[in-house]
Amino acid sequence: KIINTNRVSPHFKIHYEDIRFLSWLIKFWGTQIIDIDADGTMTVDWNEWRDYFLFNPVTDIEEIIRFWKHSTGIDIGDSLTIPDEFTEDEKKSGQWWRQLLAGGIAGAVSRTSTAPLDRLKIMMQVHGSKSDKMNIFGGFRQMVKEGGIRSLWRGNGTNVIKIAPETAVKFWAYEQYKKLLTEEGQQVGTFERFISGSMAGATAQTFIYPMEVMKTRLAVGKTGQYSGIYDCAKKILKHEGLGAFYKGYVPNLLGIIPYAGIDLAVYELLKSYWLDNFAKDSVNPGVMVLLGCGALSSTCGQLASYPLALVRTRMQAQAMLEGSPQLNMVGLFRRIISKEGIPGLYRGITPNFMKVLPAVGISYVVYENMKQTLGVTQK
Repeated sequence: KIINTNRVSPHFKIHYEDIRFLSWLIKFWGTQIIDIDADGTMTVDWNEWRDYFLFNPVTDIEEIIRFWKHSTGIDIGDSLTIPDEFTEDEKKSGQWWRQLLAGGIAGAVSRTSTAPLDRLKIMMQVHGSKSDKMNIFGGFRQMVKEGGIRSLWRGNGTNVIKIAPETAVKFWAYEQYKKLLTEEGQQVGTFERFISGSMAGATAQTFIYPMEVMKTRLAVGKTGQYSGIYDCAKKILKHEGLGAFYKGYVPNLLGIIPYAGIDLAVYELLKSYWLDNFAKDSVNPGVMVLLGCGALSSTCGQLASYPLALVRTRMQAQAMLEGSPQLNMVGLFRRIISKEGIPGLYRGITPNFMKVLPAVGISYVVYENMKQTLGVTQK
């Protein structure tokens, strides 16, 4: 029982649907009804209702959503997170595409800034099994010796180009899947959001996956092996056929579920903990808390899905390695575990973690500046 109708002012009207929506909001954001029920009678009268919202700075639930939504502007190089939610006002006013554009530009700058670490990760994933001596400094030294300083950014062009189509397809698919999973007028819950986001990620990955393969081939390739993206695509098609563009597709698809699920779960957990324990004067947690929560949740997601990402990368690059057997996903898992043990499934994870903090910081700064440049209004 939420409202004691016998004790409410006759001028105060609230409909059943409003109560249902209010209870959903309270449950979703972790706010306890006991916070409003000051006298502990398990009913809320008009005075308690008025006093709670008079002294509580949260007058609009959108304020919480605006601060705490998993921002498009945070890009750590892996595009497996659940897409952003946009309000109806943002969609009608065109703010949504400005935010997506700002996020895309921020992602491009962030990925370019951390590209050397990303290429080192790929090299360690593919070649690390040959020798335990490949470490961070040795890997950088080997890459610079083989192709010069510019080679540290090999494959980054493809990684940047795929941002636009992937973001567009993911956003469109996310909206369609949400409509399929919910009835008209029904609120989208966390579970529906997770399923819709995962399916949207799978749809986007299916669409741009050939570019993922080319990115790996360019990163692993030697100087002069490919003159560019077009030359890489042409040689793959000529020597290996169309199916080569989808090598490693299955482990990549399977990796979406643990990554997106754990990323969302950890972020929601951190958000609820902060709101329950620290949101006394304001629901705005500040930049550092938001970035910390985003970085930690993404790192946890990466940790869970990393073995699948490593197997995907090796499958993408198998044809380039002389004498390497062309194994499927299960065969590669067995080979890695038998020859390298469980640690072999996490080769290259150190440079991968090293790029998280600079990627988050750079993408956030660029994102905020681009929002101002594009005229994204702040409430």
